[in-house]
Formats: sequence, structure tokens, C-alpha cells
Amino acid sequence: MRTLEFSVGEDFDGKKLYSFLKGSVHLSTKLVRSLKRTENGLLVNGAHARTIDLLKTGDCVTVNIPEDEKTAVPGSVMPEVVYEDSDVLVVNKPPYMPIHESHNHQGDTLANSVCGYLAKKGKSCSFRAVGRLDKGTSGLVVCALNSHAAARLSGKIEKTYFALATGRFEGSGTIDKPIYRPDPMKTCRTADDRGDRAVTHWEALKTGDNLSLLKIRLETGRTHQIRVHFAFLGAPLLGDGMYGEARNDITHQALHCGRVSFIQPVTGEKITCTAPMPKDMESFAGTL
Repeated sequence: MRTLEFSVGEDFDGKKLYSFLKGSVHLSTKLVRSLKRTENGLLVNGAHARTIDLLKTGDCVTVNIPEDEKTAVPGSVMPEVVYEDSDVLVVNKPPYMPIHESHNHQGDTLANSVCGYLAKKGKSCSFRAVGRLDKGTSGLVVCALNSHAAARLSGKIEKTYFALATGRFEGSGTIDKPIYRPDPMKTCRTADDRGDRAVTHWEALKTGDNLSLLKIRLETGRTHQIRVHFAFLGAPLLGDGMYGEARNDITHQALHCGRVSFIQPVTGEKITCTAPMPKDMESFAGTL
């Protein structure tokens, strides 16, 4: 159980507990409803409280967030932990590892790995990846350790990607092209005006004859967005067999989430994490 304690300020003197939970603590409506059904979920000055109860300046509000049920079988492969606190876990996902379990992947996903790590620490937690990476994409994945953290982090994580594109890029630029899914039964996307708006910002870090190391920031978050956009430019990512050419010397798309920044959902502190590219990407980048 995650326990949070807050002191009521003058702004909420005489206000209902519900207003404080929503306006000061920023709990989601769903979590407030859950806490109302949880024994000792909401306390004021150590006593059971209702959301309609009126507060006074200086009151101590306690929120006891219940533990989540496991959503994946704990795995034996431990994740590479980059950052951890009571609310957030940031791990560095290797290429080839899918994030969630599926028909073809049972027990070998990041969800299994994270649940195994938490189980070893005596914790019980649903796997709550805030955002996702494709199976062949490596890098940082932010995991919320409770429902409050998940709601506060959703859509508010700044990510920086690094990619090797099979083309010559110099300076910086923006790709503003909708992405469309032609066949709802297939994962493959294409750049097409019938799709949803997608915007990718890129900056060239190193450039060779037909290969460039790029730093990329997404303005939108469409499935396969970076891969589709650079294929649209005629410069698919190195090793991307779906949108470019499969290779033997790098058997996944050369795409890595190397930096994430977010506001810690309880303390308000800004957290920034970094992770180096996998060795195969570093090897290619070293030739530029």
C-alpha cells in the first residue's frame, strides 16, 4: 500500500475533502471512487473521512492507495533499472523484448521482467508502462507503480529518441505527415493524408555517405511514427525489415529512446533519466 500525507492549506479551509483531493492532490476521479470503497483509504487527522467532510487549515489528509493485482506472471530475467522511487520505475528495455504479453509472447516480455523484479522486493504491482516502445526498439520505459502515478504521468513524459536513418541528413527539420493504417488486421502503417496527424522533429548529430545518426522528438505519438516517417522520406531506419530492408548485422530497427524527463507525481521534482544506445547501434554510429 502506498501512503501519501498532505497538509491542508488556507485555500481549502472550509472546503470538502473531495475538492482537496481533486484540486490540490490531483487524484483522478476513478481513484477517489476506489479510495471511498477501501478500508482506511481516506483519513483526516487519523480518522476515517468521507469526501463530503469539510476541512480546516492544518488538517492532515492521508491517502492509502491499495496495492494492485499482478497483471503478468513474474519472469526470471531482471530488468535494467535506471531509476526507482515509491511511485515510478524507469527501466532500459533491450531490443527484441516486447513490452506486453501476447499470443506469441508469454513470459518473455518487459511486463514479466518488471513483475519479477517487484516480486523479489516483496511488492505487488500491476505493470503500468506509461507509453510503449515497439518490440525492436530499445530504451527507457517509464512504469507507474500505482494508479495515482499512472494518471499523473500519462501524456506528460518528454522523450528523446536516437535513430540511424539510411540517408544523408544535415541540420534539422520537421516531418508533418498523417499516418494511416490501411489494413486494421495488420500492424503496418503508411504515410497517407487519410490518417491521423503526425509530427516528428529531427536533428542530425552525425552524417556519413548513406547513414545518419539523428536525435528525434515527437510532437504526436502515433504507432510506428518515426519508422513510417523516415520510410516516407526514402530513408528507412537501419535494420527495419517492416519499412525498409532486413539485415544480418543488425536485426532490429535502429531506434532507441535514450532520454526521458517527467515530474515526479507526488513530490513535484523533475526527474531526467538517460541510457546509452545498444552496442550494435553504437558500432554503426562509430563509423560515421
